[in-house]
Amino acid sequence: MEVKISLNNLKYRYEVYQLFNIYFPLSEIKFLSEEESEYIFYIGDETMKFSYKEYVKEESLEENIKHSLRRFIFSCLKELTGDMYPWGILIGIRPSKIALKLLKEGKTENEVIEIFKDYYLAHEDKAKICIEVAKTEERFVNKDKNKISIYIGMAFCPTKCLYCSFTSNPIKGNKKMVMPYIEALTKEIRGINKYIEEKNLHIETVYFGGGTPTAVNDEEFKFIMKEIYSAFIKDKDVKEFTVECGRPDTITLDKLETMRDYDVSRISINPQTMNDKTLKLIGRSHSVEDVKEKFDMARSLGFKDINMDIIIGLPGEGHNEVIKTKNELIALKPDSITVHGLALKRGSRMYENFVLKKGIDIPNQEEIMKMYEESRNLAKTLDIYPYYMYRQKNMVGNMENLGYAKKGKECIYNIEMIEEKQTIIALGAAAVSKVIFLEEDRLERFPNLKDIKEYVSRVDEMIERKIELLNTLY
Repeated sequence: MEVKISLNNLKYRYEVYQLFNIYFPLSEIKFLSEEESEYIFYIGDETMKFSYKEYVKEESLEENIKHSLRRFIFSCLKELTGDMYPWGILIGIRPSKIALKLLKEGKTENEVIEIFKDYYLAHEDKAKICIEVAKTEERFVNKDKNKISIYIGMAFCPTKCLYCSFTSNPIKGNKKMVMPYIEALTKEIRGINKYIEEKNLHIETVYFGGGTPTAVNDEEFKFIMKEIYSAFIKDKDVKEFTVECGRPDTITLDKLETMRDYDVSRISINPQTMNDKTLKLIGRSHSVEDVKEKFDMARSLGFKDINMDIIIGLPGEGHNEVIKTKNELIALKPDSITVHGLALKRGSRMYENFVLKKGIDIPNQEEIMKMYEESRNLAKTLDIYPYYMYRQKNMVGNMENLGYAKKGKECIYNIEMIEEKQTIIALGAAAVSKVIFLEEDRLERFPNLKDIKEYVSRVDEMIERKIELLNTLY
């Protein structure tokens, strides 16, 4: 579907595009002449006018022109489509920062809610979530430049999921690269460990993600876990060590025992959905029963902090499927859940099917709202509360990703990563380090090479250049 827009002042093209993209996320939005367009948006000196077929609306411009036109377009499209988008005109990825800023300025919670409703046209429940998340993040967020976090990325997965756009390599076709990659990663771990000890930096959290860390075999996993433990965990007084097991089909008893032996405090076992039909469609090799079996295995070994991820808006899923996922997770009782809205990312097979080939349908907005409501019911039943949140472009329903956790089981790494107030040194192919200059309120990124062969052959260069950047801070 094409959305054809006539805009007389292209200075505001970005703002107009963003608002239309909320209501038509799977459409190709084009700016054309008035004769070729369906939607006519005119900005004058004092007024703006929106036309679509017989629908015509005019409104005065406010002093803040960009904000004025965002509110106007959003309201017009809401009237035309009847769709409800509860974040209003907010398109930033961290809306909780707005709530935190307002609270620090001395606004009451009720005043913050009213600002979200009146100024941003957001719903009250979204404002309340922002306030709760902001207050939680403020308790954990870093204020010491010598405190850092470590991210280690495993660049392999069993298969590439339909929705995935991350740099991950299906392990079946890349087995010859696994040990060379692990050896290069080991070199980077040791190089960065030496730097951390020389500079007397304190590691607050370690996060082993990917890809899928457990995609490699038991021996390879034990090898790299021993390196991580020796470099970043042993005698380091680390608050949190997370391993994102992710795919239940990659979890073995031996790997769980390895994690326990190397002081992993938090793991993720991520079903994404508890419906076998959907799992098969999105390219996951595990079943619902596999999820339950591996979860119970982890509990029996003493893991007391287990996270589970689910995705709202997966192809073929509606309200009933989310209810089934909710009920299955209630029975398992994870310590935290992360609710993701499906993001249609360029580079994923799903984007091609949704946007280019039109091969998969997505639920309508009313259905998506019901599905999100079930995720809130899940959190309430599990007695877990929202502690971190972020939003992405092209999310189904223009909703949010929201982490819930029991008190004391919040993922500190997630908070530090989202708040961008702590230096995160990232190791592995495609891993992006963030060096935070707290006093200057700025950050600099250093991305490692994405291609695993390039990463392996140039790992010394990655270490050297990363340390050069870190030296500008330390």
